[in-house]
Amino acid sequence: MPFIPHTEDDIRDMLQQIGAGSIEDLFEEIPADLRAPPLSGIPEGLPEMEVTRLMQERAARDGAPLNFIGAGAYEHHIPAAVWQIATRGEFYSAYTPYQAEASQGTLQLIYEYQTMITRLTGMEVSNASLYDGASALAEAVLMAVRINRRSKSNRILVPGALHPAYRATVRSIVSNQDIELVELPWDERLGSIDANSLEAYDGQDITALVVAQPNFFGVLEDVDALTRWAEARGVPVIAVVNPVSLALLKPPSEWGERGADIAVGEGQPLGAPLSGGGPYFGFMTTRREHIRQMPGRIVGRAEDADGRPGFVLTLQAREQHIRRSKATSNICTNQGLVVTAATIHMALLGDAGLKRVAEACWHNTHQLATRLSRAGIQPRFAGDHFHEMAFDFGPDAQARLARMSRAGVLAGHPLAAEYPDLANCVLACATETKTAGDLDRYVEALA
Repeated sequence: MPFIPHTEDDIRDMLQQIGAGSIEDLFEEIPADLRAPPLSGIPEGLPEMEVTRLMQERAARDGAPLNFIGAGAYEHHIPAAVWQIATRGEFYSAYTPYQAEASQGTLQLIYEYQTMITRLTGMEVSNASLYDGASALAEAVLMAVRINRRSKSNRILVPGALHPAYRATVRSIVSNQDIELVELPWDERLGSIDANSLEAYDGQDITALVVAQPNFFGVLEDVDALTRWAEARGVPVIAVVNPVSLALLKPPSEWGERGADIAVGEGQPLGAPLSGGGPYFGFMTTRREHIRQMPGRIVGRAEDADGRPGFVLTLQAREQHIRRSKATSNICTNQGLVVTAATIHMALLGDAGLKRVAEACWHNTHQLATRLSRAGIQPRFAGDHFHEMAFDFGPDAQARLARMSRAGVLAGHPLAAEYPDLANCVLACATETKTAGDLDRYVEALA
């Protein structure tokens, strides 16, 4: 954080200007019984140099393990320029600007972000982002219910191979709104949905179908077959996609014959570092015909009375802007700062750079699979993968993970808690940050 040097003279001058005798006087309106007591157990202050040394020593205790954990939060290289620019004073805000006349730069950046996300997904409209990927999916489910007014069941088909946190978040948000989530099983061999299994729902009132690409196991779904099934029955399709994968894979707009109706996902792979709990951001795109049902805000380009271009909040369908009963959402917000970083990240990489990242992710994960196969560790699923695979570590999977961790290698995400049938399996991810030497070290630590 920037250091703001307030000297004793500065503080005295400011207090004098506002007519306060001391800083304590600023809080005199707060009753004594509501004030926090003095902090106990806090050591005496230290000079900056000693504090820096202390924090370095404590950070060193954690080590610098080699990370192969993905499972929804991915380690990608972030060019130094991304956060150097994003944390400039002109951008350093976490929220959507409401005063257009004072926020043209931020509004233009969000407008550029919307343009980039629509080009990446192939969809026509993007909002200014949402909390995260999981809540974006919940908003998409609510949006699909509004879109498909012919359906009276409010039944949503959700893949069992969708990220467990996404399923839990959606259930928490929509379960009290008379919306039923029906989980679709995955093929035991391929790790993806068998499109033929959807025929079991023929003749039933289905409100929407969720399709993850890739799914939680990193497996690629047959998105065309799944989308065509939904299209033939007038069921809206919600795509949950990894933005980096879209540099290689078919965009949601081209699935089936007409494409998905809504596309959402987690934007963390686009310039946000791994950190405990975020902040991340969710993106949402849709067809133009559904724009009035989209939650959140949309930044648009307009002209003033003199014909000069400017940027404004074109659509604001949140409850604070319109009557609560008419709002498309009561919880959505825009993650402005992380969106700023993502926009800068995409601009720096460009189409070719993002494609190289995606290709390296695909290559490294498959190279890891090749090395592990030689060591007797096989992928659990035979389907095609992007940059994540579930590997069968055998009955001593937990012990192996612990040994590898002690050797400085975080081997992956154990699946036992979320999927008891995959208790021996570990979900491993190798992004473009991994070298051939890193992959060799993984196998050595396993051995």
